[in-house]
Amino acid sequence: MTLHEILQRDVDTALPTESTQVAAQRMATRNVGMLVVLDGKARPVGVLTDRDLAISVVASGLNPHQTLVRDVMTSEPTTIGNERSADDALIIMRSRGIRRLPIVNGRGVLVGVVSLDDVLQRLSRQLAGTAEVLDTSSPRRLGVSQLSPGSEVPDVDSTAAHRRPPTRGWRVDS
Repeated sequence: MTLHEILQRDVDTALPTESTQVAAQRMATRNVGMLVVLDGKARPVGVLTDRDLAISVVASGLNPHQTLVRDVMTSEPTTIGNERSADDALIIMRSRGIRRLPIVNGRGVLVGVVSLDDVLQRLSRQLAGTAEVLDTSSPRRLGVSQLSPGSEVPDVDSTAAHRRPPTRGWRVDS
């Protein structure tokens, strides 16, 4: 699965020159914990998290109206190309201790964000689908028991969503 398939395209962003007060208000209004900070060509130059605001502005006693995003953002953010896999994103997020990852195209322009939760949710849906296939195609569910090698079994459920070719080593119980 490529990141292009699961990325969130609606990304909340900030400019390095805006105040942390404006950025914090945007986070609150949009109910997000991170803003991707962009340069004039829509390339990520930083990320600003709610944790950055709490520790670097509030706990430090800085004035949020006068403190600029560029002064407290995490510069040179880790990014990943949109053609890369979800596994690649998981490896990067785990190794760097981050939960959200900006996704860029070949020119380095922001095209989306992927979160750890996005990847895990997609993987869990895939696993659930695999479990369903395994469950509905189990020999017991199909009324099939194992026989000697070489026995052929015709398709036993013509109403099945997906038909299976004859299987060697199984027979239909009567």
